[in-house]
Amino acid sequence: MSKKNTNFAYNFHTSTMTDDNSLKQKTARGLIWGGFSNGIVQLLGALFGIILLNLLTPEDYGKIAVLLIFSSIAASLQESGFNAALINKKEPTHDEYNAVFWFNIIVSISIYVILWFAAPYIAEFYHEPVLCPLARLLFLGFVFSALGSVQRAYIMGHLLVKQNSITLIVALLVSNIIGVTMAFLGFAFWGLATQALVYVLVTTICNWYVSPWRPTLHIDLRPAWKMFSFSSKLLVTNLFNQLNSQVFSFLLGHYYNTKTAGIYSNARKWNDMAVNTIQGMMSGVSQPVLAQVADDDGRYRMVFRKMLRFASFVSFPCMLGLALIAPEFILITVRNKWIESAPILSLLCIYGAFYPITMLYSNMAISRGKSGINMFCTISLCILVWAGLFLLHSYGMYPMIIYFVAINLLWLVVWQWFAWRMIRLSFWDAMKDVLPFFCFAAAVMAITWFATRNIENIYIAIVAKITLAALLYIGITYLSGARIMRESIEYLRKK
Repeated sequence: MSKKNTNFAYNFHTSTMTDDNSLKQKTARGLIWGGFSNGIVQLLGALFGIILLNLLTPEDYGKIAVLLIFSSIAASLQESGFNAALINKKEPTHDEYNAVFWFNIIVSISIYVILWFAAPYIAEFYHEPVLCPLARLLFLGFVFSALGSVQRAYIMGHLLVKQNSITLIVALLVSNIIGVTMAFLGFAFWGLATQALVYVLVTTICNWYVSPWRPTLHIDLRPAWKMFSFSSKLLVTNLFNQLNSQVFSFLLGHYYNTKTAGIYSNARKWNDMAVNTIQGMMSGVSQPVLAQVADDDGRYRMVFRKMLRFASFVSFPCMLGLALIAPEFILITVRNKWIESAPILSLLCIYGAFYPITMLYSNMAISRGKSGINMFCTISLCILVWAGLFLLHSYGMYPMIIYFVAINLLWLVVWQWFAWRMIRLSFWDAMKDVLPFFCFAAAVMAITWFATRNIENIYIAIVAKITLAALLYIGITYLSGARIMRESIEYLRKK
């Protein structure tokens, strides 16, 4: 080989190693900051949530919960998948950012006007007249969100995880202080609505401060329409995702009452807090990082499998552990008023344990430019969920929840089939990445439950369960030689 070719090979190898190390460092920093910030956010949210749950009633929470399906759908229409399209572009132009910004503004205002006039009919559907003015206040949130959605896309696309983390913490503190103050003064569900609005507004202001991008008054939507073939699939996907996540509040509020919807929403809230701590750690880096290695199938598969192992390593013990301590947790934090939420929380945690894995598969499809697959999976699952829950609603809430959990878990088989089609990730390889951690976590929780089943004091019981489960899981994963455990310990030692 000539000297020139030797130098080229050496430079190419060095460049590749440098890119790998840089991407690895960015991913690690993102995971650390994502985990830290989401842990802080969820901890603060839990503390403020406990205060609010003790001040308010299930009916108060139910009134907000039944409106979320409308605001969630409106928010999806306002964003229309363009933010994800911007994040997945390697170098979005100013014109593309600007087009999406003005599109979001125009659509959000138009939808708010429609919902303003629809508010009386929404209140009549749920047999709650107060929902009319409440809806008109709460729906302002997606208008405020539209003002900062492009800045948020810039922050996520450039992996500014630290800045995003600080934004979330500031918004959470300000909004929850206002919400708790209003609840203490007797404003009840109005405090919850105001809290939600302030959170969105503060987040938008912080995103403008962090992001260097600014819109111009030259309004040209053509660059946005060029991305519409990709973003339209994400729009439909997001709409059905929201329908899937809000189905219970919608059906329970209509067929039962706002109290039942509130009981369920409390259990779902604690489940989502735990899931968001884990998912937030992954979401800040998974889609941008996967997009960066999309051109190299071997490297892509390696990165995806490592993320799959990490999600399994963290999610299963955390979520199954929460299912284990749900009764003690509810009794200690919010007392008997919300005890009906405990068994619901335990069931939802099984679904929550697998949710970060589902989202990894979804991000894989998006980063590979296969938003059509993502759309198909989401729509099909949503249709099955709605059809099943509608048929089961007359049998009570628990058959509905069991069906919801089961169908979401079974749908992972469909996602895995598409993973084989897209990146040649075999079912066996996926099982090797996921199944050991699930078995470890399930065995640990079973042993912990058996060892602590006779402890009557709830304070001693919850401490004993957490301590024993944590020690057993760490010990089992370490002794089994799990690479992700050793890599995590090594990285933390270096930091």
